[in-house]
Amino acid sequence: MARPDELVFAPLGGVGEIGMNLSIYGLGNRHQRSWLAVDLGVSFGDEEHLPGIDLIMPDIGFLEKERKNLMGLVLTHAHEDHFGAIIDLWPKLQCPIYATKFSAALFEAKCAAERNAPNIPVTVIPSGGRVDIGPFNVEFIPVAHSIPESHALAIHTEAGTVLHTGDWKIDPTPNIGRPTDEKRLRELGEEGVLALIGDSTNAVRDGRSPSETEVARTIIDLVKSAKGRVAVTTFASNVARIKAVADAAKAADREVVVVGRAMERVVQVARETGYLDGVQNFRSPEVYGHLPQDKVLALCTGSQGEARAALARIANDDHPEITLNRGDSVIFSSRTIPGNEKAVGAIINNLILQGVEVITDRTHLVHVSGHPRRDELRDMIAWTRPQLLIPVHGEALHLHEHAKLARAAGVPRVLVVRNGDLVKLGPGDPGIIGEVPSGRLYKDGTILEDAKSRAVVERRRMAFSGCAFVAIAMTAQGELADDPEVDLVGIPEKNRAGEPFDDIVFDAVMSTIEGLPRARRRDPDALGESVRRAVRAVINEHWGKKPPCLVHVLTV
Repeated sequence: MARPDELVFAPLGGVGEIGMNLSIYGLGNRHQRSWLAVDLGVSFGDEEHLPGIDLIMPDIGFLEKERKNLMGLVLTHAHEDHFGAIIDLWPKLQCPIYATKFSAALFEAKCAAERNAPNIPVTVIPSGGRVDIGPFNVEFIPVAHSIPESHALAIHTEAGTVLHTGDWKIDPTPNIGRPTDEKRLRELGEEGVLALIGDSTNAVRDGRSPSETEVARTIIDLVKSAKGRVAVTTFASNVARIKAVADAAKAADREVVVVGRAMERVVQVARETGYLDGVQNFRSPEVYGHLPQDKVLALCTGSQGEARAALARIANDDHPEITLNRGDSVIFSSRTIPGNEKAVGAIINNLILQGVEVITDRTHLVHVSGHPRRDELRDMIAWTRPQLLIPVHGEALHLHEHAKLARAAGVPRVLVVRNGDLVKLGPGDPGIIGEVPSGRLYKDGTILEDAKSRAVVERRRMAFSGCAFVAIAMTAQGELADDPEVDLVGIPEKNRAGEPFDDIVFDAVMSTIEGLPRARRRDPDALGESVRRAVRAVINEHWGKKPPCLVHVLTV
């Protein structure tokens, strides 16, 4: 009798971290499996640790090798950490993509705005619909989140049903879109859920996330009571928040001016897909300066302190159309993503120095998370009654707390995994049965580099300690043809005693060359290595740091 197919799961990104989500499900045996990918997202570079790196993406080398067995890519929703890597990585996979209407439209707009984006077809599935993708039957179950048309995926297979939650929360009054479909989730629980692969972002927070409707009420009160100009910044993709701001402006008899390309793009897609039906038309930035101060509201990008976004330019007083003055107000209808605190703090401080009133979620309910707190996690477990729970979408602490909560809620099996772990879900006892290659890719300008990239490693070292460049011209007889050239970049001009570093390094180069036997002076590699070591040593002696040193030896 033939053994039944195994259902396996492996996260290639998004576990032990927040962002860069990519999960894969496999059906078959260890010799041959059909694969289904869920989401393909990015996380963002950190200038301190990854200077010059714009985006970080999951390494898809495993899927490239399995390309002929990759049945498709399904998107849970259209946030960058779930779909931001598709334009760069899809050409390596060229698999079918499945998404609902809003996600597909936002992706199309993103491609249109990108120079030389490949033509990437997307199959649109209705919200609540089902589609066969190879041996997988995938059902899109509506859930509330901070962007329209977020979906949990019920992945139905012969080996059982997996519920991949995506990003979700329970919000009976989400302001836009459908609430989390409790009825269908309870039905799945009745039918039997083999495994719940669940969002852990807020697993450390007790209680329940407040509703978008409560935020909308706060924003209306704040805008109506404001005296001068008002600017509101939020995540561009949060259409419910955009609608709340529009409703507040209407209640206060203000015009909404949209500032920032990302915000303009989302507004256009939301109108095309019907999510802003009945909402007044917005104005372009050129009219901002012509409207009375108490009749205008600027809806801006830049809630995370992005240097090129609208709010940073306004705070630095270098935006061509939008200005704020003493007595005006800025509402941060967002939370600061960890790692962005310095950039956001700098904007807030600049605004305050201009006399602008700054309102954040520290003092007013102007933002709510799109992720479930602990009571909501308990509800999901109670509704679906999974045999196995695997926490994903979180750092180590979030995964640990979600796992602990699941065990306390009576889930029979709970597994905490890492990126690259290959997990057997069923049939039979679940567990980690192997590992698949995983890692990171860095987008450096227009080039994709792997994590071991020389450019990334060396740039990090140069950011810490600068770089020394030495050029030496030697004759065939091993004599200097001219004085060496020394160029120091990012290194102090003088040491503690006030001596110029250029002179210190030049002297070290000269004494090293003169101290070498003629045979070594005639060997460019040996000469270069001796000078490199001497330069690094002398700089370390006078500064306490060893910068990279590049030596170019030319024989004339």
